[in-house]
Amino acid sequence: MVVHAEISVIPISKSGGTSMSREVALAFDAIRRTKGVKATLTALGTQIETNDISSVLAAIKAADAAVKKAGAARIISSVRIDERLDKDQTLKGKVRAVEKRLR
Repeated sequence: MVVHAEISVIPISKSGGTSMSREVALAFDAIRRTKGVKATLTALGTQIETNDISSVLAAIKAADAAVKKAGAARIISSVRIDERLDKDQTLKGKVRAVEKRLR
């Protein structure tokens, strides 16, 4: 079984600035250090692959803790989880399947 998730963390700081790259980098680093998780950074979130949903939850918790530690006054998180039970498929495999249909 493979579990895919997309995690987006929006830190809101007390300074009111619009840049979030520092906090997002800390969140991504925490996610990629989560045991059993393969993480891919995208422009709007982090995609992860793992073998169980508990690793997804651990990655979310790690990202949240990293952003809190950085001093965020508020954190808005969005998570989408795809747990496929009938076959194993990678994120790259999903993209290839769509690209095949575009030919």
